[in-house]
Amino acid sequence: MNVKQVAEYLHLNEKKIYSLVNEERIPATKITGKWLFPRELVDRWMLDSAHGGLMTNRLVIAGSDDPLLYRLIMNFAQETGAHALISYSPTGTRLGLDLLQANRIDACGIHWGPNQESNTRHPALLRQYPQFRQWVLIRLFRREQGLMVNRTLGELRPDTKTLLEGNHRWAMRQSGAGAQRFLLEVLSQHSVNIEQLNSVCTALSEREAAASIAMDQADAAPGARAAAQEYGLDFIPFGWESFDLALPRNIWFRRLFQDLINRLRSADCQAMGERLGGYDLSEAGELVWGDE
Repeated sequence: MNVKQVAEYLHLNEKKIYSLVNEERIPATKITGKWLFPRELVDRWMLDSAHGGLMTNRLVIAGSDDPLLYRLIMNFAQETGAHALISYSPTGTRLGLDLLQANRIDACGIHWGPNQESNTRHPALLRQYPQFRQWVLIRLFRREQGLMVNRTLGELRPDTKTLLEGNHRWAMRQSGAGAQRFLLEVLSQHSVNIEQLNSVCTALSEREAAASIAMDQADAAPGARAAAQEYGLDFIPFGWESFDLALPRNIWFRRLFQDLINRLRSADCQAMGERLGGYDLSEAGELVWGDE
């Protein structure tokens, strides 16, 4: 269908159709300069919107990386089998939110500063996106954040200033990752410029950063205690942070998402978090922002 046809089909004016296209909220493709709308995809889009996502058998999560969330989703996907698509693609906080804004994913994991500031920082971060009024924030857990280091460096027990000023090899995170934001704040507290660090590689996920240390490609990287535990690394703690999921309200009510939250609250998940270390699931599944 062309713009005029889809406008008639949806009983909207053409200006509203162009607005939906610009906001990437309606399925469309541009061919030889003209917008076209596949009828089947438009029908699916309307069905999902009308039923609040209750009839959609997929849950696609991106954003920040986390070992516990990864295990939880992989177990969920395995048990669900071919009945639904459940996937997790760690992209970093910022890229995840960009994908959420573009309606490419269903939910985005975020962490953007210390726990005591998350209730203001996380909403402020979401407000930078046009669709923020349609989103809610669900608390998954709190987790311990710090620096992952190799065993040799960990045994020396260096103070933070010595660690940051030494010629150690650093695995950096990409711009827009919550862990990179964390590292920049630690550096600022100790009056160290990031350019002073000996950056040897850029890791695109927390677990990739941990792997680079385990494979002796780097000596240190920002990350969570759980990621250090996974790879047998030492860990220097700097405090706790909140790990939240940003998602549209209609996804919040989706059966698959509610199933995920129930699994997060289960005794099995609690035990898994205790094995990994550095988790507090006491607020798991709580709505922390967006019920307006």
